[in-house]
Amino acid sequence: MAALVIGLGNPLMADDGLGLAALERLRQDWEIPPSVRLVDGGTWGMNLLPLIEDAEQVILLDAIDAGRPAGTPVTLERSEVPRYFGHKLSPHQVDLREVLALAELRGNLPADLVAIGLQPARVEMATGLSREVAAGVDDLLAALVSRLRQWGHPLRPASRLVHA
Repeated sequence: MAALVIGLGNPLMADDGLGLAALERLRQDWEIPPSVRLVDGGTWGMNLLPLIEDAEQVILLDAIDAGRPAGTPVTLERSEVPRYFGHKLSPHQVDLREVLALAELRGNLPADLVAIGLQPARVEMATGLSREVAAGVDDLLAALVSRLRQWGHPLRPASRLVHA
């Protein structure tokens, strides 16, 4: 597999569900080439290890608390990702931190690794994204599609059938 896009988060914790919401929008709005695999990483934990190690490129979609205004786009390059996952926003980050550390220890962490997300407004027991984060999903998807195209994966907007 060439590229792996992993949506992270918990949709029952408000903005923490961003990664999964963005992954679903990507599936709906874009034609994904066979060289890109989309994975709901919400509860996979250590089961993500072989997928990450087999990928040439990995993109993590997540709510990223970088201390910025709510809804602000945040991109973390490979060297910044472990530091971010060292500050726990939600329980899924502990498992992913361990998966990434193990892949790196084994020499199998892809060189092309990036986390793309938005600054959350709220992470609390609630369904649905905050207004600020929901408004930023298009920007997140634009950054994701741009990165995949930069890596050589030709995504195209999904064609819509119009019924008269």
